[in-house]
Amino acid sequence: MSVRKIIHIDMDAFYASVEQRDNPDYRGKPIAVGGSPEGRGGVVATASYEARKYGVRSAMPSKRALQLCPQIIFVSPRFAAYREVSQHVREIFRRYTDLIEPLSLDEAYLDVTEDKLNIGSAIAIAQQIKQAIRDELRLTASAGVSVNKFVAKIASDMQKPDGLTFIAPSQVESFMENLPVEKFFGVGKVTADKMKRMNLHTGADLKKLTENDLVQHFGKTGRFYFKIVRGQDDRPVQPHRETKSVGAEDTFPHDLTTLEEMYPELDKIALTVANRLQKHQLKGKTVTLKIKYSDFRQITRNQSLPHGINDLETIVVTARQLLVKTDPADVRIRLLGITLSNFGEEKPETGQLSLF
Repeated sequence: MSVRKIIHIDMDAFYASVEQRDNPDYRGKPIAVGGSPEGRGGVVATASYEARKYGVRSAMPSKRALQLCPQIIFVSPRFAAYREVSQHVREIFRRYTDLIEPLSLDEAYLDVTEDKLNIGSAIAIAQQIKQAIRDELRLTASAGVSVNKFVAKIASDMQKPDGLTFIAPSQVESFMENLPVEKFFGVGKVTADKMKRMNLHTGADLKKLTENDLVQHFGKTGRFYFKIVRGQDDRPVQPHRETKSVGAEDTFPHDLTTLEEMYPELDKIALTVANRLQKHQLKGKTVTLKIKYSDFRQITRNQSLPHGINDLETIVVTARQLLVKTDPADVRIRLLGITLSNFGEEKPETGQLSLF
C-alpha cells in the first residue's frame, strides 16, 4: 500500500492579514476583525499577530480584547474580499491537484500523492504553493506535510506564521507519542482537563490504554484516539461534500445559572457559527438551540425564518430568544449549542459536514 502525501495549508491570521494588506494604516499594528466593543460588545473573529502578543484570541469578547490591548484597532469583516482571496488560493491549489478538501475560506487539505506537474515531492509542492500565495496575493500561509490528514493539520500549526513542517512516515508514531493531549485536533478544554485528571498528558500516555479503556472513558471518540496515537488515519481527502447543517457547541467548566453568564457564552458560539456559514457561503433558515442541563437532560428548540441568514447579529438575537423561551431561571446549564440548517437553494453541490 503506497504512502499518501497530504498537505494541509492554513492561511496566517487570514482576515486580519487581508485587512493589513489592503490598508497600510493597519500594518504592524494590533488589529481585531470582528464586532466593536461598544454597547453590548462584539466578539473577535480574527486577531493579527501583533494583537496576539497581548493575548487577544478569536472568539474573545471585544471588550476583553480592548482591556488586554488598549491600542487595538477593531475592523469590520469584509467577507466578499476574503472570498475573493480564497478563490485565488484555490486556483493555486488546482495547479497541482484536483484532490482538494476545503475546510473553510482559509484552510484546506490537498492529496498530492500523484500531482499534476509530476513534481513528486510534497515538500516542494508546499514550498511552491506558499511562494505563489506570497507573490500573487502578498499574504503568507503555513503548511503541514505528512502521510495523513490528522498529522498534516497539526504540523501546519507548529511553525506559524509562514511555516512549513514535514513529519516523515518514520517519525509519525513518535511525533504522536510526544504530542500533548491538548494539541490533539478535536480535544477541547473539557476533554483535555479530564485526560489530565486521569494522568494522561501526552500521546504516549494515551497509548498505554486499550481501545476498550478509551471508549469507556471518552465514548466512540476513544476508537479514534486509539488509532490516531498510533499514527493511523485512513480518512481520504474529500473534494465533494454536501453541507446539511453548520453548528458549534461548548461544554462549560462550571454550570451556568444566570442569563448574564449564558449570553456571553452563547454569543461566542454564535460567532463561530456565523464565521463558518460565511466561510462556506451558506445561509440557513432554521436556527436550532441545544441545551444540556447539569443532570444531562437535553432539549432543543428551533425557529425557522422567512429568509436564510448568516450574520452574527440575527443569529445572536434568535438564539437568545430561544434561550429565554426555555425559562432558564433556577436551572444549571452545562452545554449550549447553535446550529443553522435548511439551506434551501443556497446549498452548494459539494454527506454531512461535521463542524462540531
